[in-house]
Amino acid sequence: MSRIAKRPIAVPKDVTVSVSGSTVTVKGKLGELVKTFSSDVVIQSNDGSVTVTPPALQITDKEKLLREIKKNYSAKLGLTWKLIQNMIAGVTGGFKKTLTLEGVGYRASVEGANLVLKVGYSHDVRIGIPKGIKLGVDKNQVIITIEGADKDQVGEFSAYVRKQRSVEPYKGKGIRYLGEYVRKKEGKAAAK
Repeated sequence: MSRIAKRPIAVPKDVTVSVSGSTVTVKGKLGELVKTFSSDVVIQSNDGSVTVTPPALQITDKEKLLREIKKNYSAKLGLTWKLIQNMIAGVTGGFKKTLTLEGVGYRASVEGANLVLKVGYSHDVRIGIPKGIKLGVDKNQVIITIEGADKDQVGEFSAYVRKQRSVEPYKGKGIRYLGEYVRKKEGKAAAK
């Protein structure tokens, strides 16, 4: 069995967790998250904790039972445990990603419900901001802050914004995560 899934997930006092079959709903100060998990896993909500266990199997031999759990359920148990923990962390503190624009004339701004990027194309790149995402741009218009309660949504949106102008390896221009190291290549002049 997954070692991480053996522990119960602690639920803070200001968060409510309700389980209906394989659907988990988590409500907190930053919103409400609902996710449906695999029916191969049993999720139970107790007073102040959530537990994730494998289904009851009708195997009498203990070694065969442990092998069956390890083979078919261990990864699902650990994944489900971590996703529920991320939901609880998301509604209490939220998740944040920071992107930076590197390049002459590269700018970002928020206009209404759109993120507008000026990243070296002949046109501006407009990206609709999804519901549940808070976006901030610094006063120099080169640092973008993406925040939200759903870790998957924050990660996917930040990856989509980064993909609009990937970092090129010669000068390092493009959109990157704050603190990301980009390995640069040598140009043709270095070969001589």
